[in-house]
Amino acid sequence: MILYDLKCKKGHEFEGWFKDRDSFEHQRDNAMIRCVVCNSTKVSQLPSGFAIKTSKGFTPAARAVRTVYQYVQDYVEKNFEDVGPRFAEEALRIHYGQTKKRNIRGVTTEREEKMLTEEGIEFQKIVLPKFDA
Repeated sequence: MILYDLKCKKGHEFEGWFKDRDSFEHQRDNAMIRCVVCNSTKVSQLPSGFAIKTSKGFTPAARAVRTVYQYVQDYVEKNFEDVGPRFAEEALRIHYGQTKKRNIRGVTTEREEKMLTEEGIEFQKIVLPKFDA
């Protein structure tokens, strides 16, 4: 088995296991390899490094964490309307049926978060780092 570091046309990096080089090339040429973040079949092989175990673990794990963060970030951006600093106001309007139910994202103050909790409005704070694509 061979492990290749791969990158899609949008710059997302991920890994793939293959029987051998011919198997990788066959799957790549027949669009059988898909990016784990955006589902693109336009992938290329990256130069592979080797893992160095440090007191913090194996360094390639950082790439896997970044891939997960990138996937979550892309999903939220595509499936949640950005209401910016109006998040609390929009959440209240949705909760009380004054506007259509939908996924929203934005920012709140601690005071607004407390108020939303007291009103019984469920929300989830997600802090995601920004990555260059």
